[in-house]
Amino acid sequence: MSRKYENLLDTVGQTPVVLLKRCVPENSPHRFWAKLEYFNPGLSVKDRIALAIVEGAESRGELKEGGTLVEATSGNTGVGLAMVAAVKGYKAIFTMPEKISLEKRATLRAYGAEVIITPNGVEPDDPKSHYSVAKKIASETPGAYYTNQYHNPDNLNQHIEQTGPEIWEQMEGKIDVFVAGAGTGGTISGVGKYLKSKNPDVKIVCNDPIGSILYDVFYYKEVRNPPQTYLVEGIGEDMLPECLVFDTIDDFVQVNDKESFQLCLKMCQKEGLMVGPSSASALVGAIKYSEKLTKPSDILVMMPDHGSKYLSKAFDKEWLAEKGFI
Repeated sequence: MSRKYENLLDTVGQTPVVLLKRCVPENSPHRFWAKLEYFNPGLSVKDRIALAIVEGAESRGELKEGGTLVEATSGNTGVGLAMVAAVKGYKAIFTMPEKISLEKRATLRAYGAEVIITPNGVEPDDPKSHYSVAKKIASETPGAYYTNQYHNPDNLNQHIEQTGPEIWEQMEGKIDVFVAGAGTGGTISGVGKYLKSKNPDVKIVCNDPIGSILYDVFYYKEVRNPPQTYLVEGIGEDMLPECLVFDTIDDFVQVNDKESFQLCLKMCQKEGLMVGPSSASALVGAIKYSEKLTKPSDILVMMPDHGSKYLSKAFDKEWLAEKGFI
């Protein structure tokens, strides 16, 4: 049944879950489900936290009329915040590293946001990093609110209070494994905490790109391999976000760029799902993890965003060939 809404922000959430059939192992005893977050109005899971962070700041009096939102983003949180800012009448300034796709930059500017590009591969505390530049801008801009997605508890709480219950209801409690990447860590930690409160036996698994430090920290409690540049956007980290709660996670699976970009193209051509590379990375991680399972299981894979944000990369055959992916 169709519905009418007060404004665009009321359409955030309640994204569909779809069974995958043609891009998963043919003879697998498991069922792989995709949680399609590109059905949010800003085309990603980050719409959820963007709205929660802004409304949290408003309720505490930290963000006032005419204020400016400032964030360091790989794109999707920026798009969510830019959309919320447009609806609510705020200004927005975003910093992002050079590797971020042209589509994401253009989208932010289309919403009226200011975009500042910073170098790739610099340490998080380097003055030139997108984190440091965002903090500096927020401190120097009157009426600015630094949304601080990596460390803001409104991020984690949103997924505990809304995304987790939504998933549990959609799956009718029949979920054995939840797989998601970690950028801020809010999605996997918040959803994981809620699902385990309903069934402690649900396994929470993180797909981590090779080059991220999170796998090392989870298994060895230290960084054994220094952070390296990788091409999948939005997941993996070179620092530890406070929204990432390792206690809620059961396992990490490492995934490389080639696996992610190859499956991304296959999902579009075989399932009709035009998702981003981080979604494909999560499915690669889910398939690898499923090989450990001894009984048929229902595996839900979080697919964070839409592939239209990566047309110049993940769906450009010249770019893919140049990188050695096809």
